[in-house]
Amino acid sequence: MSSIAISLVIFLCVFGSAVIGTFIRGSLPESHLSAHSQGVVKLGMGFVATMAALVLGLLVSSAKSSYDTQSAELTDMSSKVIFLDRVLAHYGPETKEARDLLRGAVVANLDRIWPQERGRTSEMAPTSTAEAVLDKIQALSPKDDTQRSLKVQAFSLVLVLGQTRWLVYEQGAGSVSKPMLVILVFWLAAIFFSFGLSAPRNATVTTAFFISGLSVSGAIYLILEMYTPFRGLIEISSAPLRFALAHLGQ
Repeated sequence: MSSIAISLVIFLCVFGSAVIGTFIRGSLPESHLSAHSQGVVKLGMGFVATMAALVLGLLVSSAKSSYDTQSAELTDMSSKVIFLDRVLAHYGPETKEARDLLRGAVVANLDRIWPQERGRTSEMAPTSTAEAVLDKIQALSPKDDTQRSLKVQAFSLVLVLGQTRWLVYEQGAGSVSKPMLVILVFWLAAIFFSFGLSAPRNATVTTAFFISGLSVSGAIYLILEMYTPFRGLIEISSAPLRFALAHLGQ
């Protein structure tokens, strides 16, 4: 399911629980609505609300950390691509084919991860282009110590780039823990149900429940979006990689 669909389901669960609570309130005997009874309910739900707030905060922190990590890795990869191109340029004209392959890999990744055509989905799986660049560098025959040193540097950079690219791909497959999300939604539904039991049924109360439910589901939507940073609303910018592309071949 998409982030929007999951958030909509969560909103319906939370808001629906509050509305159901207001309807059940009208059928409860007076003893169940006494100050003592409501005090116990509020005490129990206060404890649940505290746990829910802590879990929600941890999820937001974890999602933001994951998003920032992948953004930093993209910037780091882009800088290494530029440096690799400069190392190959200093090696000599023998590296022209490897540099062309490197440029082609950057163009292909930009098109696959940030497709221009509407309807196309982002593709994160690494291709074999990096291995082709590696093979070209391995095939170089250094003529002096300078070229030997540059070849070693270029070889190391390609290995690091390939490793980072797979790391970004593996991290993109991560997501919020489903059992934790289910438990959190259950807690939120219970909290809103208790709100409904304590509130009269009128337009003002219903509007407050609607806005509160929308806010909670919106927070979970942001969490889900940050776990998929290369597609969706909160998308990592392609600017670092496009900047690297503009400096390749110079």
